[in-house]
Amino acid sequence: MGRADRAASISALREKLSGARSAVLTDFRGLSVAEMTELRTLLRKSAVEYMVVKNTLAKIAVAETELASLAAQLEGPTAIAISRADLVAPSKVLATWSKTRPTFIIKGGVVEGRLMSPADIAVLAALPPREVLLARLAGTVQAPLQGLVNVLAGPIRALASVLDQVRRHRETSA
Repeated sequence: MGRADRAASISALREKLSGARSAVLTDFRGLSVAEMTELRTLLRKSAVEYMVVKNTLAKIAVAETELASLAAQLEGPTAIAISRADLVAPSKVLATWSKTRPTFIIKGGVVEGRLMSPADIAVLAALPPREVLLARLAGTVQAPLQGLVNVLAGPIRALASVLDQVRRHRETSA
């Protein structure tokens, strides 16, 4: 690889990483071409780009960026999953896919500029979808308000019940 090719590769990788909301590093040893193709297809469906990187070039590419902490994890065969949209998409897809492939290893990554260990990536992958978390939050906020409405409506319901009983009593006595 010539100097111009190296510089172009470094520049392209730096550009891809600069717009990333999350990046997850993996060790792909022991995977067949068919398995790599299957993984890339799954990741592409989640709008995640997956590429094999050369460690020396990747270290140079991340050196002066907010992802500089990734350099420590760039050892051995490395591939990187980059997402610009969904923070947890790479973690979820890679964690799910790696459950059936013991040779596939998640090395770690960076999410929103924060260095993540493999355990952190697993925790992130176990999170419920965003919609479920928002629904839980809405339920948590709504529960006390609904309780307050029920408490405040209690006397009104009691008054309505008493008035209904008075109406019934008058109808039967008249």
